[in-house]
Amino acid sequence: MAELARVSPRQLTRLFHDELQDSPAKYVELVRFELAKAYLDGGHSVTRAGELAGFGSSEALRRAFVLRLQMPPSAYQRRFATTGSTGG
Repeated sequence: MAELARVSPRQLTRLFHDELQDSPAKYVELVRFELAKAYLDGGHSVTRAGELAGFGSSEALRRAFVLRLQMPPSAYQRRFATTGSTGG
């Protein structure tokens, strides 16, 4: 990422902390987490959602969900699954 932004890795970390109060790695994990949630909401399996979102393993996806939502992705999917179309 630093190379793409044409700054040093240290400067990239400073910029992230200044703007987002987080590290580049934590930001990437948050983006992946949000993508995985969207894939789960779209009906993908936990394994496929993790793959599509860029998690290296199902365990990494599980850890991210437990950290942020205090539940594994399978429980999230069951709890927030829609039961039909809303029309419109």
